[in-house]
Amino acid sequence: MPNLNALSPTKLPQEQLDIQTLRTLLQDFGEQQKRFFFEHHLVADLVQERSDFMDSLLERLWKHYGFNQIEGVCLVAVGGYGRSELHPLSDIDILILSKRTLKEEWVPKISEFVTLLWDLKLEVGHSVRSVKECLQVAKEDLTVATNLQESRLICGSQDCFQSLRNIIDSDDFWPSEIFYKAKLEEQRERHARYHDTGYNLEPDIKSSPGGLRDIHTLSWVARRHFGATSLLEMSHHGFLTDAEYRELQECQNFLWQIRFALHIELKRYDNRLSFAYQAKVAENLGFTGERNQPVERMMKEFYRTLRRITELNKMLLKLFDQAILNQGKLIPAEIINEDFQRRGHLIEARKPALFQARPDTILDMFIHIANDSTITGVAPPTLRQLRTARRRLNRFLHTIPEAREKFMILVRHPNALTKAFRLMHQLGVLSAYLPQWSQIVGQMQFDLFHVYTVDEHSMRLLKHIHKFSFAKNRDKHPICCEVLPRIQKPELLTIAAIFHDIGKGRGGDHSVIGEKEAYDFCIEHDLSKPEAKLVAWLVRNHLLMSVTAQKRDIQDPDVIAEFAKKVKTEEYLEFLVCLTVADICATNPELWNSWKRSLLTELFYSTQRALRRGLEHPVDVRDRIRHNQQQASAVLRSQGFTPREIEVLWQRFKADYFLRHTPQQLAWHAQAILEQEDPDSPLVLINPQPTRGGSELFVYTKDQPVLFASVVAELDRRNFNVHDAQVMVSRDGYILDTFIVLDQNNQPLEERRHEAVIKHLQHVIKDGRLTKIKVRRTPRNLVHFKVKTRTEFIETKNAKQTLMELVALDTPGLLAAVGATFAKMDLHLHSAKITTIGERAEDLFIITSPEGKKLDAALQETLRQNLIENLSELAPN
Repeated sequence: MPNLNALSPTKLPQEQLDIQTLRTLLQDFGEQQKRFFFEHHLVADLVQERSDFMDSLLERLWKHYGFNQIEGVCLVAVGGYGRSELHPLSDIDILILSKRTLKEEWVPKISEFVTLLWDLKLEVGHSVRSVKECLQVAKEDLTVATNLQESRLICGSQDCFQSLRNIIDSDDFWPSEIFYKAKLEEQRERHARYHDTGYNLEPDIKSSPGGLRDIHTLSWVARRHFGATSLLEMSHHGFLTDAEYRELQECQNFLWQIRFALHIELKRYDNRLSFAYQAKVAENLGFTGERNQPVERMMKEFYRTLRRITELNKMLLKLFDQAILNQGKLIPAEIINEDFQRRGHLIEARKPALFQARPDTILDMFIHIANDSTITGVAPPTLRQLRTARRRLNRFLHTIPEAREKFMILVRHPNALTKAFRLMHQLGVLSAYLPQWSQIVGQMQFDLFHVYTVDEHSMRLLKHIHKFSFAKNRDKHPICCEVLPRIQKPELLTIAAIFHDIGKGRGGDHSVIGEKEAYDFCIEHDLSKPEAKLVAWLVRNHLLMSVTAQKRDIQDPDVIAEFAKKVKTEEYLEFLVCLTVADICATNPELWNSWKRSLLTELFYSTQRALRRGLEHPVDVRDRIRHNQQQASAVLRSQGFTPREIEVLWQRFKADYFLRHTPQQLAWHAQAILEQEDPDSPLVLINPQPTRGGSELFVYTKDQPVLFASVVAELDRRNFNVHDAQVMVSRDGYILDTFIVLDQNNQPLEERRHEAVIKHLQHVIKDGRLTKIKVRRTPRNLVHFKVKTRTEFIETKNAKQTLMELVALDTPGLLAAVGATFAKMDLHLHSAKITTIGERAEDLFIITSPEGKKLDAALQETLRQNLIENLSELAPN
């Protein structure tokens, strides 16, 4: 351990106990600890050293204020400080304890003492209580009772402190059964706050499931029931094997390293591993690599550590459950077969070395769990046996023929998706079965799009596929709930789900990697070649449908025909839509909304019609235009408009207008235009009925260069999001623009706001000048991401238009800035598809030159430079 004599507070003379001297001492000590950390001293030693240093400082100040002269008073460390575990920014929790209530004359001195500690910028939590008061408060407050359990005397009256310990250690003070139940419920509530997963983007090192608090919970319960004051003592009571003790110690040390590395970067106490500090913490811990690799490698080890702690925590709490609640009495066993039995709700192996002797029986256990919905988990002795067998396997389970047969039974089992596979993952069995799965455990991506690690995401994907089996989810997932029950071999979808992201983290295109491995897996597991090809195709193309729906013009018959050619058959389409929707829902809970549902629904049915019609019989564009006009005309005539009025209006519009709007839209537009009192005034409509999950906004007015830019800037000022834009010009120079707009909660605009939005848009259109972009603060979660602005000009069949993809940081005002750039360059915008993927905007624009032609190379380069320059002004500093 480093030598702290040089900075010991005990050496300070009385006259140097002033704030400035003490602050300097604390600062020097902090710098010394930081230096020792970077010199690779053990964090356990540094944590103990800081506790010892604080003991010395507090004892010196205790004497300075004369508290050592008071009889029956002592200074006690509680909580983490009581365990002698102090990280650089840890709370210093102290109790000023007295045998009887302190005299009033000492109250000002105590106040001075605590105030000095606060003035020294120490995070001090303090209480002043008599022994009797401690007992009264602790009986009502579990947190206080827990903190007192870890109390440690710093200085003062030993008799006073012993009086407290005698009470705390008595059987009447929080009996172990009550304490255990309370701590178990406390852990459940804490885990629920983190959605029962430690795999969050900005996890809490201390409180997340699998974090340090889960280790503390084990220690608290063991201390209360067995009197064990450490993990080591727990192992002496037989509830922790030596191997489990070493594993918990190893996990704790790693989390301590991360916490220490985080605390030396922070100014204020926090245990969240936020985006702002992940890269610096990874650097402090020596993780290396290109771009985001250091963070991803650190987080992979971090998440794997949480998983190991979670596994041990659950197993040991089940053991405590038996020892404390059942007082060591075994629940009678119900025999399942010669290998397994159940005790209560837990399954148990009947032979002590079953899994080592016959590893394929590991899969049998999960088949029984899938078969019996009342089995909720695995008995602790069997968990131990499984952990041992898993570590001693000399080959992966999939190489065993009997295991392959049993795995396929599980894949085909209707209950396995929600019960067996999740438990197999948690207990490391999937990693023991598939070598590829072990590589994605804890694999994260440093972005805002992928909320979970790859393995957690894949588990959630399986859960969503299972939901499609139930009619109660039809409102949220109408297509999938209709399609999944009629899929003849849903096991193929399950295998595709397991493999769809299995190639991530290995370099290269993960879809290509997964495609080959999925095909080989299917052949190895005795599936037919057509079945293997289907699964491999799904893995290779699992992003195809979402990309097409969100980034392509799915109202264009050519786009639908191209997509249908890739999909080939209705069977492939049905598999793909289920995998696509489950993938989106499992990536990020915020991603799935009515907008995406409407896009995928439209793409699914358009492709289904194309496949049924036959790819050799593409849709006749003229027939569709005639159909749309006839349907809209019938509606308008029923409203009193004459065929001549309708014909005169529609002669002004180009064929593309009738192709890209539904009959309902055509009638809605025409009615408003024909009823317009002032033809020179801009017409702005908002459909009261949601369209594609958003609000449809229609603008009709004389063409002007800055119109698109002004409209999107005004919408941005109101914190609205434009998800789709269609820009058209009539034969006589009138704009017919349609926008799909959502509010900041990704919902259609509230109807009560329609009138005000229309009024303000009419004002900016009449003004005719480019609306100034409202500069807003970049959201906190975007500040720490760097997305290089880039443009790509994509070849299309249309020789008169240019398709440009823009990738940039999704900052406020982005679309308004893009529109302003187009306006200043006199470029014509024809269509826009807006896609946000976490912190990235990936938008598509169809544009033409000032002369209405395709952009040449020089104009493309000018546009690229202007966009980079203009968008850089929006980037966070």
